[in-house]
Amino acid sequence: MPKVERESRMKAKWVMGLAIAASAAVSLYFIIRLNLEFAILSMLIMFTLTNASRAVMYKNQGLARESKWMLWMSMFFAAASIGTLIYIWML
Repeated sequence: MPKVERESRMKAKWVMGLAIAASAAVSLYFIIRLNLEFAILSMLIMFTLTNASRAVMYKNQGLARESKWMLWMSMFFAAASIGTLIYIWML
């Protein structure tokens, strides 16, 4: 594997890891503040990101069925996030 490709993969993993950690921290913040609508929204975003990163990881390992399953789970949580966001806006 070329060095440039390996470095770009590592950067992508770091960015995804930081996004997951940030959404977990935001979830915890909203739970402490008892703002449960935004806590649920940030948890759904965290689930979307974790399942998307697992889908990529499984695809790189050659596990096509598992990757497809995680991709569909990620899309489900993304749709739930959008639905929750619309619900919050309508309040």
